[in-house]
Amino acid sequence: MAEDLQITEGTKKEKYQQLLPQIKSLIEGESDLVANMANVCAALKFGMNFFWVGFYLIKDSQLVLGPFQGPVACTRINKGKGVCGTAWDKAKTIIVEDVDKFPGHIACSSLSKSEIVIPFYNSKNEIKGVLDVDSDTLNSFDSTDEHYLKLILNELKF
Repeated sequence: MAEDLQITEGTKKEKYQQLLPQIKSLIEGESDLVANMANVCAALKFGMNFFWVGFYLIKDSQLVLGPFQGPVACTRINKGKGVCGTAWDKAKTIIVEDVDKFPGHIACSSLSKSEIVIPFYNSKNEIKGVLDVDSDTLNSFDSTDEHYLKLILNELKF
């Protein structure tokens, strides 16, 4: 369970390094994608103390809210809109230091201050959705987050 995660103090990199094997253990042997995404969200939310963590899945030409942890969220996002829709449209990770300065940012919560959005792919290299992580502090995300979040996404079978 998320509350049983054993994360000690340390650098961001050290926390991810402690969390990664625990996430692998959580999802190992479980074939249900929704269950695994839910556990990944909980592990990241509580293990890294993020404000909001969630998946958006591409359905009917929109991003539709999937498993998440945190305050209520936007249910549907169009391609090219906000940080999530832009990451989907450009097929690349987007790191936003200050969401209030991102053109067209969709404010699901006024408490969100910075964000990282990473597209994820199926085995045919088709984008299936995005992982969205928000912080309630400015400039929370960097290449370390991108690296480890991609490693975690690679553990899921989309």
